Amino acid sequence: MAKVLVVDDDEILLKLINVSLNHHKFEVSLSRDGKEAIRTAYHEHPDAVIVDIMMREMHGVELCKRLREMTDAPIIVLSSMSDEDLVIDALEAGADDYVTKPYSVAELVARIRAQLRNRARSTNGSNKIETVLTAGEISIDVARRRVTVRGEDIDLTPTEYTLLLCLVRNRDKVVDHRRLLSEGWGPEFVDQLEYLRLYVRYLRQKIEETPANPRIIKTERGIGYYIAH
Repeated sequence: MAKVLVVDDDEILLKLINVSLNHHKFEVSLSRDGKEAIRTAYHEHPDAVIVDIMMREMHGVELCKRLREMTDAPIIVLSSMSDEDLVIDALEAGADDYVTKPYSVAELVARIRAQLRNRARSTNGSNKIETVLTAGEISIDVARRRVTVRGEDIDLTPTEYTLLLCLVRNRDKVVDHRRLLSEGWGPEFVDQLEYLRLYVRYLRQKIEETPANPRIIKTERGIGYYIAH
């Protein structure tokens, strides 16, 4: 049974999420502010964390930074439609995914399970068969989960890392949208092209010298993406 820590200062929402996740066989811990969440994460070692981005005591972005310093558990932030800039800040701070309010329980559960699968794939032995992968200016030390571009270390979120690893492993061909979505979020999200476009944009901002005119991650219009090398 996966352990999920839910952080929100809305008591009613906390209770609703608790009931919903318990129904789907998750073990749930609840925290009402960032400080309590940090203490709980330290003692209970959750498998995943859900963080509301707008909280009074400690902002969700700051909490993502603090949590990422102490755990590799996937972090999913809850946001409203007007929080796009804050979502980007949270992803940069270490969050792995986001769910936009209003959302369904089914979507939230699917996102949690997808992130848990991603983490399991990235840590199992199969990823350690290939020690170092290279494609042009990119080098990935798979065993250490270390990415360098032009000799400089690049800090990627787990979802960004999964997408880049898939592209580099398939560096001699175009990887279609559905394959990348399945790798990054799970088979339930193969039609959610907007997620992929957003994360490719994040990757380009981190690894391209000129993100608006990318030389490394290239687009095959209407099909997918590939690594130019």
